Amino acid sequence: MRELASESIDAVSLLGTLGGALQGVLIIVGSPLLLGLMRQIKARTEGRVGPGALQPWRDLRKLARKQPITPRGTSEMFRVAPVLLVAMTLVVAVIAPFVTTASALPAAADLFVVVALLAHATVVLALAGIDTGTAFGGMGASREMTILALVEPTALVAIFALSVRVGSTNLSAIVSSSLAEPARVLSPASLLAAVALVVVVVAETGRLPVDNPSTHLELTMVHEAMVLEYAGPDLALIELGSAMRLSVYLGLLANLFLPWGIATDLGLLAIVVGIAALIIKVAVLAAALAYAEVFLAKVRLFRVPELLAGSFLLALLAVTSSYFLS
Repeated sequence: MRELASESIDAVSLLGTLGGALQGVLIIVGSPLLLGLMRQIKARTEGRVGPGALQPWRDLRKLARKQPITPRGTSEMFRVAPVLLVAMTLVVAVIAPFVTTASALPAAADLFVVVALLAHATVVLALAGIDTGTAFGGMGASREMTILALVEPTALVAIFALSVRVGSTNLSAIVSSSLAEPARVLSPASLLAAVALVVVVVAETGRLPVDNPSTHLELTMVHEAMVLEYAGPDLALIELGSAMRLSVYLGLLANLFLPWGIATDLGLLAIVVGIAALIIKVAVLAAALAYAEVFLAKVRLFRVPELLAGSFLLALLAVTSSYFLS
């Protein structure tokens, strides 16, 4: 019995390690392609040809070849922010259940750890924007922190609503529980939490109607205002990190509420199916988001808290229904 238990633990550990490595590579390589796909869908919907799905990778290659420029008076925070942004997002990509239910670091694949890492990545970028001492950087950082203060509690409460019936805040346990009991996906708690988390994804990744990722107008900039002083390889890292965050959030949204296809055992076919399922689910969500953005206008900054407060209320209702209906 002990030998069987030991073999089972080794298999789970190997599955988590292999899955984590595959997830990291997949997020790094696929995130710019996902961003290119969204831009291409928006272009086609608007009647334009579009630059192609590979354009973000071409932009990253061009930026990587340029000379980095550091503004005078900036500290080490400005220099390390792009690296920290990519590193923190990559850690989430490795430990979260995207391709497999097993995690490379099971103790770290926790709701609070994952949300904290994603929030810290945003804070680091905001500190870098303030560090430049420019009006645009401070303005963008202030707006980003306002949004973050409203979004992170919503993300915590929405995913916590899913963990109530499971009895654990471990993301792998939540996904495994949904696989074991598919009816939970259609429960009121899951539906309310899904809507709340969709708003979180839109706000955290700077998409319409909260932010416009393709504008440089002073009155509308949030994310772009913080990174205006970056150039060359540093800007390439920030663009890559932002694309990775979008993929990570969409991957979490897909697997928490539509977990089917994720690998549960150490087998070649299961892992291939897990990779294919993740790509398809994230691509479909990204396409839907891009298509919806064509018909949405950016809301005024002072109306954004109302939208985020509504999503937080939905998350609270999800938790309440989880307790009463469990």
